[in-house]
Amino acid sequence: MPQSQSTTSISMARARPLPGVRALPPPAGWAADRHDGNRHGGGRRRLPADAEHQDARGEWLRFAPVQPLFRARAAQRLAVLAYHGVTDHRSFGAQLDRLQRLATPVSLTAVLQAVTERRPLPPRSVLVTFDDADRSVLTHALPALDARGIPATAFVISELIGTERPFWWHEADFLARHGGRARSLDCGHPSQLLRRLKAMPDPDRRRSLHELRVSADRRPPSQEQLTPADLLALRDGGVAIGNHTQGHPCLGRCDDDTVRTEITGAHEALTRWLGEPPTAFAYPDGGHDPRAETVLQELGYRLGFLSDHRLGPRLPSHPLQISRLQVDSTTSTRRFDTILSGLEPAYRRWRRQAVA
Repeated sequence: MPQSQSTTSISMARARPLPGVRALPPPAGWAADRHDGNRHGGGRRRLPADAEHQDARGEWLRFAPVQPLFRARAAQRLAVLAYHGVTDHRSFGAQLDRLQRLATPVSLTAVLQAVTERRPLPPRSVLVTFDDADRSVLTHALPALDARGIPATAFVISELIGTERPFWWHEADFLARHGGRARSLDCGHPSQLLRRLKAMPDPDRRRSLHELRVSADRRPPSQEQLTPADLLALRDGGVAIGNHTQGHPCLGRCDDDTVRTEITGAHEALTRWLGEPPTAFAYPDGGHDPRAETVLQELGYRLGFLSDHRLGPRLPSHPLQISRLQVDSTTSTRRFDTILSGLEPAYRRWRRQAVA
């Protein structure tokens, strides 16, 4: 990557750091209790009061002298976009229109075929994916994708299918702000709740969640999840279904048996609902786990996806470790361009190194 020279040729000293990808708001019914922050992939932090600052920085990067170089390089890379639902259908539609003009949308099947035949995907290939797969993937994303003929993939948490249970990170945040207490969470600022939960060994995380549930003053609002019939509707509409474990734990904090159970349990449920076994997996929180990869190989999985905010080769060299770019449906098209080119991810890495 031309990061070391090209990126530093920008006037970095005058630049302010780009914040992380904006978080999706909690589902309907959670609005009164919402705290702004990044997605569930880490500790929550306050965003600027004026969220337009994010897109302003994206616009600045878009016109940086190195953007054409990054765009040219990206044409020979695979961009896999990792969404977490669709909260702004107009902005999401504009992003898809951008893909139609600037890129070559490809399907999960096309990526699998490239890996199988050892033949690179076409230049400017982009695969659209969704992690966790809330109902907005069915109600908002599917119509927009179908109208443009763009395929996608949704990675689902199997134990939530057919339920009205909220995602555990939404639930934990709600419970903690309504009197919930847990012995392992008594110290530290409340904004660090999710970071601390995710850093715990999985049994401790589950125990802490239970303690939050029994001590909170209120129960969290229900969240209608996808049903098995919805999964079939998505698949029939061109959205492939993949495995995202049973309950979305941090696999690196799980013991070997839990890692296997989380993957195989979801695999069996999806095979039963879909009538065929899934062949693609997205690592919860985006980090690779070698034990998980071993289980995936045993089950016949062909593709595995990270969330490392990077472009990857058009012919994935490690099919069970394919890079993805983090993007939000509310991202402006200007910032979307800099993410798609790889410039915004490179800039973020540069900033992290600069302050380390």
